[in-house]
Amino acid sequence: MGLNQIIRFILSHPMNRGRPVASLARFAAWQVRSRLQDEVIVDWISGAKLAVRRGMSGATGNIYCGLHEYVDMRFVLDILQPEDLFVDVGANIGSYTILAAKVCNARVIAVEPDPGTSRALRRNIAINGIAGSVHVVEAALGASGGRVSFTVGLDTVNRVAQTGDLNTREVALRTLDEVLDGEVPRIIKIDVEGFEAEVLKGASATLHDDRLKAIITETLDQDVEALLTRAGFERAFYDPETRIVGHVPVVRSANALMVRPSLYNAPRQ
Repeated sequence: MGLNQIIRFILSHPMNRGRPVASLARFAAWQVRSRLQDEVIVDWISGAKLAVRRGMSGATGNIYCGLHEYVDMRFVLDILQPEDLFVDVGANIGSYTILAAKVCNARVIAVEPDPGTSRALRRNIAINGIAGSVHVVEAALGASGGRVSFTVGLDTVNRVAQTGDLNTREVALRTLDEVLDGEVPRIIKIDVEGFEAEVLKGASATLHDDRLKAIITETLDQDVEALLTRAGFERAFYDPETRIVGHVPVVRSANALMVRPSLYNAPRQ
């Protein structure tokens, strides 16, 4: 984002409404602190902390706004119960992982293929004291196992390499069904920069188990929606203020939410 986009994002965020001066002061304070310290430990929510370095766009939105992806993060916080299993595919530095394990007391499988980002993820797990609740899988997920080229140095948009990508490394490729080995999560979050359909193709057994109630996906293209629809999921929208899972969008969300029909708690419009 450019500076103007960041400012608009901060001022329009639900957790900053009515507090423009305080919100911009947090932004300014981060710009100063991140230039003076290589790593900043930030107090987050409900006792959680974030270890953040300059340029970690997957974390700075939480500093500016509390919950970067407000609707989706609130859904996780409101739906997950202690001892539920949450799967964070494309965990990055661990924002969702920390919410699930530290705040909700859930168990987490965090999948992050980039070694550098995985180190930052493990650092955040350590400072939050949740190593016993989180299993980190350092691999990409796809329709089959093996090896795959993965981009380097793109922060939150690192991805399985495409034709023309020059700065890449080879990483392990596994399927979600194999990683889970029969366990079934309550919620899966997938943020893999357009590789979502391949991840889902390797999760057929998991998707068809009714114990899986919801999937938060960054990409909801025709292939992704078809795979999830065949597994019994429907498009849904979450309202954090009323805690209603409904059929009509109320608040703008960064990702798409697909749920089992049993999770709806609002009448069909």
